[in-house]
Amino acid sequence: MDAPGNISWGITATALVLLMTPGVAFFYGGLVKAKSVVSMMMMSFGSIGLVAVLWILFGFSMSAAESPTAFAGNPFADFGLGSLAAGEGSNVALLGVAYGATFAIITVALISGAIADRAKFGSWLIFAGVFATVGYFPIAAWVWGGGWVMNLGTTLFGEDSGIAVIDYAGGTAVHINAGAAALALALVLGKRIGFQKGILKPHNVPLTLLGAALLWFGWFGFNAGAEWLAEDMGGVGLIGLNTLGATAASILGWILVERIKDGKPTSVGAASGAVAGLVAITPACANLTPGWSLLLGALAGVLCALAVELKFRLGFDDSLDVVGIHLVGGLLGTIYLGFFATETGLFVGGDARQLAVQVIAALGVLIYAFIIAFAIGWVIQKTIGFRITNEDEIAGVDSVVHGEEGYALVDA
Repeated sequence: MDAPGNISWGITATALVLLMTPGVAFFYGGLVKAKSVVSMMMMSFGSIGLVAVLWILFGFSMSAAESPTAFAGNPFADFGLGSLAAGEGSNVALLGVAYGATFAIITVALISGAIADRAKFGSWLIFAGVFATVGYFPIAAWVWGGGWVMNLGTTLFGEDSGIAVIDYAGGTAVHINAGAAALALALVLGKRIGFQKGILKPHNVPLTLLGAALLWFGWFGFNAGAEWLAEDMGGVGLIGLNTLGATAASILGWILVERIKDGKPTSVGAASGAVAGLVAITPACANLTPGWSLLLGALAGVLCALAVELKFRLGFDDSLDVVGIHLVGGLLGTIYLGFFATETGLFVGGDARQLAVQVIAALGVLIYAFIIAFAIGWVIQKTIGFRITNEDEIAGVDSVVHGEEGYALVDA
């Protein structure tokens, strides 16, 4: 794993995943009002700055659980990572830290889409720091660091069962986590002024398409990046193909729904379909044959296109469809493995045990993330305030909060 080729792919994958958060900024930025684009993008860049620092100081230490019953690792076990940097094999270890940081960053950044047009930046940063600490870092320990999710199959069915929760790149830790937290914050902050179907349109569609393209580009590092730790990197081909195929099929599924429902397929729908497919294939990229991956992508496009309408039916203002895309897509991809995971899925030679552990892990992360995010958001709202005033929302978050405008519409 310390061969030059592996190290090169490791740093490349880290850069690719880091680029995904600016991709989120562009994707979200194009979807909001013109007078909110700076605010929207700043929440992503603020997440990069804050979460990366916290991960290096103590987040990485928290992401390794000492036992399946531990809540998280000791944050002070190697505060600031001085011991890791001085140890044998520090080159590989520190690159692994950097790679893990990019996952923490984008998980927090994704949540911001649910509260577009109406959140204070300072309050968002407080939420981001606290949620990363008690939300993402422990869940990462559960899923990848030896915690209860990682050991669920052994706990329920014994060491010889061969059953373990499959979440290769973050269906639970990233997407279900972010989607559940987004739902919680949308409920805490309430609806935007004038919230109803069709009234709030994207201000810059090309910006959104650019963001989706950057996300798709970076997602190859997101899904296949961890293979740099494998001796032969033997899974890269399947992971890369599935990342391409499921995403492409999801675009078709989404625009088909639009064509049937509204009469016209849209570019924003195609971009959203791409992201939905990427979300769904994230946990499953290494454990599906290409055909089952295509089916997953198509289902993700259809189901997520239908799910984004739920906010109008149920009355919660998830501004940029984080719930409909990331929560629903993450649940779909995680649970789908219970049916179609190679060798262990219910319909491909396995039994119901794989499905059982996938469902338990998904629901456990969902419930925890929702409760934690709601509690943090509620406390911030009741103390220093999380939502801007109605007057400031009308005036525009960019000028009120940041003193900037996204576009100079008049020559100086």
